[in-house]
Amino acid sequence: MSRAERKMDHIQYALSTGQSAGALFDDVRIIHQALPNLGVEDISIHTETGDLKLESPVFINAMTGGGGSQTEKLNGMLARAAKETGIAMAVGSQMAAIKDANERASYEIVRKENPHGFIMGNLGSEATVQQARDAVEMIGANALQIHLNVIQELTMPEGDRDFKGALERIAEIAENLHVPVIVKETGFGISREAAEKLAGTQIAAIDVSGYGGTNFAAIENERRARKLSYFQEWGVPTAAAIIEAKEAFPKTVLASGGIRGAQDMIKAFILGANAAGLAGSFLKMAVEHGESRLVSEIESLTEDLQMMMTALGAKSIAELENCPVIITGELHHYLAMRGYEPSVYANRKKN
Repeated sequence: MSRAERKMDHIQYALSTGQSAGALFDDVRIIHQALPNLGVEDISIHTETGDLKLESPVFINAMTGGGGSQTEKLNGMLARAAKETGIAMAVGSQMAAIKDANERASYEIVRKENPHGFIMGNLGSEATVQQARDAVEMIGANALQIHLNVIQELTMPEGDRDFKGALERIAEIAENLHVPVIVKETGFGISREAAEKLAGTQIAAIDVSGYGGTNFAAIENERRARKLSYFQEWGVPTAAAIIEAKEAFPKTVLASGGIRGAQDMIKAFILGANAAGLAGSFLKMAVEHGESRLVSEIESLTEDLQMMMTALGAKSIAELENCPVIITGELHHYLAMRGYEPSVYANRKKN
């Protein structure tokens, strides 16, 4: 099977398998603030965090590219939606185009359709510094995601089986690239231990991409004769991964993985995330309902964020970290077993 065919397989299986609904945001209950003392017009969702200067805390996360004309069409649609709504966008892994120049068009369309937008490139942790430079140049990227996908590769019939040297390669790329580097998981989460290791590099951000969203073990198992079922419920739930990464990594933390809408985003920001990415739900919306519906969905997300921030008395994304929440259920148990004190989040002093 060619790489392009495999990319299209991933898209089809992502649409059919859906999300695993284990991100644990339902275990976070927001404390109502009856005297917020501001109006909707006071809210700013402009997000400038570290080296990332984003107009919105919402972004389209890495999904596709390298699947020929079909992924070129999809990426063009996503790029136009990002341009119209002013949000950032990431492309899927560009290794396909680095290895086969015929696939460049499926990525270059993003910059063509959105010439002034914030675009993130994407490569795996096997990439060299030169490949990272090539990926940035290909689409005029404003940042580069380096994705970690050990579980996907192990489940993939033709996947990698050796992951030695990944941290060292990431560190070298971060030291030598002229744009910020974001390390991103692919649906299995970043633990405190992994975040501590990444904190020793010059990367600008971690995207926790936790368990609870598109499950690439489930997708790859659809392509296997013998299923590796033990990987299908593997990973750090997104809500927990935000807290783990935030403790160990002092820079920007991005949330993705099973984020279903604006309320999950608000909860992610309260737990410590600086911005939030959606992939599978945006892809499904684009494929099933078209570009205009996707634009409307993104605009509704922005409006919903502003409404909830008003209700919480938070003028900015950063101020949401002062908002108290009650952590219950499985997330409470998880955090307690990992040495965190969930009651800290319930007793924050709201300004």
